[in-house]
Amino acid sequence: MISFPRPVRDANAQGGADNLGHLPEWDLSDLYKGEDAPELIRDLDWLESACAEFARDYEGKLDTLDAAGLLECIVRDEKISNIAGRIMSFASLRYYQLTTDPARTKFLSDCQEKITAYTTPLVFFTLELNRISEDKLTAMYAENADLARYKPSLNRIRAMKPHQLSDEMEKFLHDMGVVGDAWERLFDETIAGLSFEVAGETLTIEGTLNLLTEQDRDTREAATRELARVFGENIRIFSRVHNTAAKEKEVMDRWRNMPSAQAGRHLSNDVEAEVVEALRDAVVAAYPRLSHRYYELKRKWLGLDRMQVWDRNAPLPMELQKTVDWDSARDIVMEAYNAFDPRMGELAEPFFSKGWIDAGVKPGKAPGAFAHPTVTTVHPYVMLNYLGKPRDVMTLAHELGHGVHQRLAADQGEWLSSTPLTLAETASVFGEMLTFRKMLDKAASPQERKVLLAGKVEDMINTVVRQIAFYDFECKLHAARREGELTPEDIGALWMSVQGESLGPAFDFMEGYDTFWAYIPHFVHSPFYVYAYAFGDGLVNALYAVYEENPDGFQDKYFDMLRAGGS
Repeated sequence: MISFPRPVRDANAQGGADNLGHLPEWDLSDLYKGEDAPELIRDLDWLESACAEFARDYEGKLDTLDAAGLLECIVRDEKISNIAGRIMSFASLRYYQLTTDPARTKFLSDCQEKITAYTTPLVFFTLELNRISEDKLTAMYAENADLARYKPSLNRIRAMKPHQLSDEMEKFLHDMGVVGDAWERLFDETIAGLSFEVAGETLTIEGTLNLLTEQDRDTREAATRELARVFGENIRIFSRVHNTAAKEKEVMDRWRNMPSAQAGRHLSNDVEAEVVEALRDAVVAAYPRLSHRYYELKRKWLGLDRMQVWDRNAPLPMELQKTVDWDSARDIVMEAYNAFDPRMGELAEPFFSKGWIDAGVKPGKAPGAFAHPTVTTVHPYVMLNYLGKPRDVMTLAHELGHGVHQRLAADQGEWLSSTPLTLAETASVFGEMLTFRKMLDKAASPQERKVLLAGKVEDMINTVVRQIAFYDFECKLHAARREGELTPEDIGALWMSVQGESLGPAFDFMEGYDTFWAYIPHFVHSPFYVYAYAFGDGLVNALYAVYEENPDGFQDKYFDMLRAGGS
């Protein structure tokens, strides 16, 4: 089951300010010392021969293996996945540090092409696994407990059985994967290369998005209009990327006889479509009493007759505009993590001390934030675009939650460490909640407490309401693309149809806001990922309620859940 780890890309990361102290950068040497490192060359050579040997030993023979033989086969595949994942993690992380560097782009592309070529002979593996009868597998599980441990992963593989194609066609599609990935890189490089002029200053997209949280309303408006101007100038590129990606998905889904554009994501998430739709329907039904009600309150707090889109993330009038330097951000999050359990602090500490975080905003760096799990024999890396806003502290808490989760689950191995997306945001949102609660406990006044509570409400609206609106936009986009090519105006109209519904009647929408779909990476990198955030927020609220009601022994149960990974 060859898989190449991809960044867990998080929406709504914000950026902001000077005098932040020393911002850490990645030390990728735990993966490889450099792109010409002897160990990297050695691993590429090993991977090529290991894949050929695996195919020679097992192709056409999987149904003849006994339980011990199938277990050995899986263990060998995990080793191949580990080395392939290590190489691609190194190439990807270097690329995300500077997506506009042609040398890094070439290195990533060359690694991807080599690994795709080397692993093409392994396509047979999952196809033949799916041809083994369920009765035979059940008997093998009963015979061999070590093999039975892999049942959850085997079940997820076998869920694709009705949708797999001929062996020859699957190999062709595997080879063609690098072509589709080129559209993702075009998106990344275009976004990272954009520049914005606000008040005479040239900014990256992160610096410009950060201005949407400034106290000065004119600054927020100027930044929003500049975002719209630059997105508009590049909208044909973004439209081409989205049209091509959606069409490619439609072709794949049609060949695989998928019942909907979302079905493949639901299968990989091990969740029924009915569950996702129930979540979506519940959130949409709650728009009036959640986001609509909150933004109407915020409109009154801001003293406005009408809210504009640049007011959505505005600070409250009584909120002091403060910059949180890096050391303070680290101390806030680490205090919250240690207060929950010192073991959580121990798991988080190396991210700060060993070069596992890349925090600064730099030209050409990928926007947003993510935690990349790399492989189970190394450790995760966290990327931020830290600019000193309080929301950046919450983003740090969020990504460290992913990192803690990934470290705890690593002992499960390559097949079982990753969770379905329905659980992938649990530890990250829980980390945010711990940090928020610690900050709330330390609030010095009712006014500071109100500011913190309002910020948390907005974060939860962004995590649940906004992400479900994103999901609806994707559903509409993919459905419309199946009827034909979409113009930028067509896509913009779909975007606006969900914005008004989710944000509510307090808002006016300026001309140009219909382009703001263009910069959301999830739509390109991982279609229909976004509902995972709503799952995560709902689960964490439930977990935290249990923790408050009965804290005794909760930490052990929580760590056991994270250690279980995808098992």
